[in-house]
Amino acid sequence: MDNKPLISYSKELAGIALKIGAIKISPEHPFTWASGYKMPIYNDNRLLLGKAGYRTLVAEGFQAILKAERIEADVVAGTATAGIPPATTLANLLQTPLIYVRGAAKTHGMQNQIEGVLQKKQKVIVIEDLISTGDSVIKTVQAVRDAEGVVDHCLCIFNYGFEKAKAMFQQSHCRVHSLLTYPTLIDYAIETGFITAEQARVLDSWYQNPFEWGNRNP
Repeated sequence: MDNKPLISYSKELAGIALKIGAIKISPEHPFTWASGYKMPIYNDNRLLLGKAGYRTLVAEGFQAILKAERIEADVVAGTATAGIPPATTLANLLQTPLIYVRGAAKTHGMQNQIEGVLQKKQKVIVIEDLISTGDSVIKTVQAVRDAEGVVDHCLCIFNYGFEKAKAMFQQSHCRVHSLLTYPTLIDYAIETGFITAEQARVLDSWYQNPFEWGNRNP
């Protein structure tokens, strides 16, 4: 790993995500999220799996965050399913064990929710690909804690930075560290001319109140 600043990873990732469509911005024709909300931006980090260089960039960016924040990790945990690939690449880079956490325990066999080997009191870093409301990753953090793993930090590829998610992480006493945040993405998009000044204005209006900006699907 080189010693380039974290912002370099963020900007490089922003450029790649916009170029390959892993992040799409369309204030004029909003996307419908799974929640039913109309939003002017859509994220699909799975497209970053398409090239080894993209996967390496994410893993090295995560490693740079761990180094900068002096975070120790005995085990890397991926949220199922989108967090598993970046967790795998990071675990390989760090040479640590890897686990992944299901949304719920299996109803058959050993009825595991956590797959892999986790020892009590091990320090675990939870990896998520995307944080919007924060619900799924907080459930993952709690599942690891229930198994007596120690989780104080979560890493994610892209974070919207919504207030709801911030509050959930504070309540859970878990810090989230993001490789790319929405404000950094928008700054990059403006600087590079990817979006217009008018689009930036609409996006700013949305970001002030994202869950009331559009209408729910009937």
